[in-house]
Amino acid sequence: MLASRLGDECVLGGLSNLGATMLRPGIYEQRNAGYLLVGEIGGGESERSERVRQWLSRAVNVKVTPNLQGAVWSKLLLNCSVTTLGAIAGRTMREYIDRPEGRELFYRTYDEALSVALASRVRPEKMLVDPIPPGWNGRSISGEAHDLWLVEILNAYGDLKASMLQDFERGRTTEIDFINGYVVDTARQFGVSTPVNTAIVETVYAITRGQSAPDPNHLGRILQTSR
Repeated sequence: MLASRLGDECVLGGLSNLGATMLRPGIYEQRNAGYLLVGEIGGGESERSERVRQWLSRAVNVKVTPNLQGAVWSKLLLNCSVTTLGAIAGRTMREYIDRPEGRELFYRTYDEALSVALASRVRPEKMLVDPIPPGWNGRSISGEAHDLWLVEILNAYGDLKASMLQDFERGRTTEIDFINGYVVDTARQFGVSTPVNTAIVETVYAITRGQSAPDPNHLGRILQTSR
């Protein structure tokens, strides 16, 4: 999340759900119909957030939200289950979701993260997709409505190369502590169990240390170790 500061007062926050891939240095390709989102960190509407929206809209699609914290969680839900799993598997979401273990791991990762968000009394906000899957009752419920929900995510993010996978390839530090790691840390405060997200964090650490490498087989191993 981005923050704009005026003196010591944090006045505005923002995030992006734009999906892009660096083709080569200085050349980026946007691969979804995302946008920038701005709003007051404490929630609510304000004249200044609308002014910022108008100013930034000269260059990119920008929207204002009165529920920025909910939007941050909505993005985090997808980062946990789309970006991180894609990085671990070394595949796009469209590629790993076709594997039974990939689909199950996606659902379990998402369900855990959503349970933590709701336990923390945050109301996730709809962005490109509704953050709460159809019929969700603490876990994902299979069915036609849920399949259509998943298709919406695939249409938006299915062909993107995970930014964390690009971190692995370039030897950069990942943001895992602020994605799945944040879910695990927050879950402890509310007594929510997150074995899948915990195993995912450990797998990313192992890849970062050079003890492992991105591989679709990680998906099944994480399921086995987190049951």
